[in-house]
Amino acid sequence: MRITRAAVVVLVLCLVAGAAAQTAEELVAKNLQAKGGVDKIKAINTLKMTGTVYVGFGGGGGINAGYAQENKRQNMIRQGFTLQGMTQVLAYDGSTGWKISPFQGRKDPELLGDDEMRELVDNSDIDSPLVDYQSKGNKVEYLGHDIVDGDDAYQLKVTLKDGDIVYYFLDPDTYLEIKTVLQQFIRGSIRETEQQLGSYKQVNGVYFPYSVEINEKGGTGPSHFRISFDKIEANVPIEDSFFKMPAAAK
Repeated sequence: MRITRAAVVVLVLCLVAGAAAQTAEELVAKNLQAKGGVDKIKAINTLKMTGTVYVGFGGGGGINAGYAQENKRQNMIRQGFTLQGMTQVLAYDGSTGWKISPFQGRKDPELLGDDEMRELVDNSDIDSPLVDYQSKGNKVEYLGHDIVDGDDAYQLKVTLKDGDIVYYFLDPDTYLEIKTVLQQFIRGSIRETEQQLGSYKQVNGVYFPYSVEINEKGGTGPSHFRISFDKIEANVPIEDSFFKMPAAAK
């Protein structure tokens, strides 16, 4: 009798695990289809996004600045924050991360440290971690329902190949992301970045959020950002050299 009960328990656990895995896979498929489909997502080789960003400070108050972000396969990204004629740059060319920090009085390019580069590398995937997640070494789990701003949402947990975790909260009607939470484990501490996403519009047949509100915990510097994109363009010509670290001015 004990063997029979044990066998039943094992069978039930296997069925539950299989159902959970199948649900996660189905939700990923529905999310990617809602965005426009994998074929249209993969047809985008470059992205150019421009708009404004509000940067809030912990003690209250904040500033508005121009914001630009460019992405290109394979895993290239460049971000620019422009204020009073100066532009701070953060970039990653697929192997090397670098920055220019004129607001700190440093106008020459500098290499990024590993900790600084972590989030930039996570954002360099032009497709998102859900596209071909298995071949990328990412693991996806369905965690059930959650509440986001009083509304129901499906919750997915994505463990990236490097050990970082992204929680996706999907609208049950559209299956698009309404919130993501990125957890990075750095030197024994956790840095958490929450993004609220909205105002989706189609670009080359793929839906992108034109409104992004970001809150960070455990990092250094500003902790609140609100980005409003005026324009998002796909497949505009961008040379690889645009993402590479330039030589210091002589």
